[in-house]
Amino acid sequence: MTTQSSLDPAGLAAVIPTRSGTAVEFCAVTRVFGATSALDGLDLRIEPGELLALLGPSGCGKTTALRLLAGFDQPSSGSLLVDGADITRTPANKRDMGMVFQSYSLFPTMTATDNVAFGLRMRKHGTGARRSRAAELLELVGLGEHVHKYPHQMSGGQQQRVALARALAVQPRVLLLDEPLSALDAKVREQLRDEIRRIQLELGVTTVFVTHDQEEALSMADRVGVMRAGRLEQCADPATLYDRPATPFVAEFVGAMNRLPGHVEADDRVRVGSQILPADGERPDVGAAVTVLVRPEAMVVSANEAGDATVIVATFRGSLTRLRLMQTNGTELLADIPSHRSGELTPGRRASVTLLERPVLLAAT
Repeated sequence: MTTQSSLDPAGLAAVIPTRSGTAVEFCAVTRVFGATSALDGLDLRIEPGELLALLGPSGCGKTTALRLLAGFDQPSSGSLLVDGADITRTPANKRDMGMVFQSYSLFPTMTATDNVAFGLRMRKHGTGARRSRAAELLELVGLGEHVHKYPHQMSGGQQQRVALARALAVQPRVLLLDEPLSALDAKVREQLRDEIRRIQLELGVTTVFVTHDQEEALSMADRVGVMRAGRLEQCADPATLYDRPATPFVAEFVGAMNRLPGHVEADDRVRVGSQILPADGERPDVGAAVTVLVRPEAMVVSANEAGDATVIVATFRGSLTRLRLMQTNGTELLADIPSHRSGELTPGRRASVTLLERPVLLAAT
């Protein structure tokens, strides 16, 4: 019997033929519920074979976008295209999408095999073909020894693997994942996100992944679309999104951020304390008071009894330790330092804090 670890790309292709991927486009899509605008003119292209994560707080419109693409709901205006064809009014069962839900949504009276084979049965595949394909897919997701188990006999992680295998069984043009890992514990969540990404890459299936977890989005996706109040704030690869956020909302939603008082010194420079740093994005007039956004890793902290900050908390995070400091002017700071240096920066110690010479983002005060 083939095991998950020995299943190479050639073996995967035998289970699901590798596709070149399908392009998906949201064109000025809106969705209004009464007085609430869940989506407000969403324009987004998802490239063939890409894994795109939609990230944002509750109520930002990311799940609405996924439901519209799946065909579970209809837009108020705008259109949805798949490989250039308009599917806006195409029924859900004609869209050739595979869906994985947060709640697994397995049939409790069916075995793992029958759950995976359900979509194939609806498509009138023969019994032998259904069972053979279900067995191959359960091997693919690491559940080859659980084919006869019912959902109540499996852990949450195992149930979600069955749900993934069921979605892949119908050879979907697009795979849709609606917060599929949020109900799992941290270790299982990390393992399963790696497996989803491995399978997605090897099969080349275009995938849309909805999550409110920034770590999940940044670790899995080719690009991440950050949403707020029905609008797309920025869509970029994870490194760009983190290092060069387009708006203050993106900067503060993706990763921790310090907010420091500053003044615009010149068109592209800002003064923060005694330092003058380059500024990114839109800039107010020279002399204007601004809030300067700085990542914890851009804070340089040194033990110094004459410093203007005091270490309040030191949290060990493996190779890094996160410090929470309070400056004498009442500004609270977060700083990430190498853990091997944390011994001299224990709670109660005085410290000096400077900023790395890198571009900072400005927000209105």
